[in-house]
Amino acid sequence: MIEGVSFGRIVINGSVYEHDVVVYPSGRVERRKKWLSKEKHGTSHKLDPEELKEYLSEDFDVLVVGTGIYGMLSLLPESRELVEGKEVVEMPTPEAIKLFNGLKNEKRVLGIFHITC
Repeated sequence: MIEGVSFGRIVINGSVYEHDVVVYPSGRVERRKKWLSKEKHGTSHKLDPEELKEYLSEDFDVLVVGTGIYGMLSLLPESRELVEGKEVVEMPTPEAIKLFNGLKNEKRVLGIFHITC
């Protein structure tokens, strides 16, 4: 359960994270590997296919991308192609965590959450 987010901070199952996170359908949480996108595009605000591939280790029905407090992160078209046939939702992180929490009991949800801009 994602309990809340504020600029630079997200709380998941009582643990505080001060970095972008990936939440897998199994409940596992890990740090987002945003340097993979940053090396290629000069910014971590573009979610590159090479980065997204790192998170596709568990099967899922829905990919929820929290685009940040102000919505700066975007999924590149080439990244969308990797998850063709899956439901993909991109929205600012505060709204994305509400959707993630609402869906996780009904579907297998993979969440990628940017917690700053």
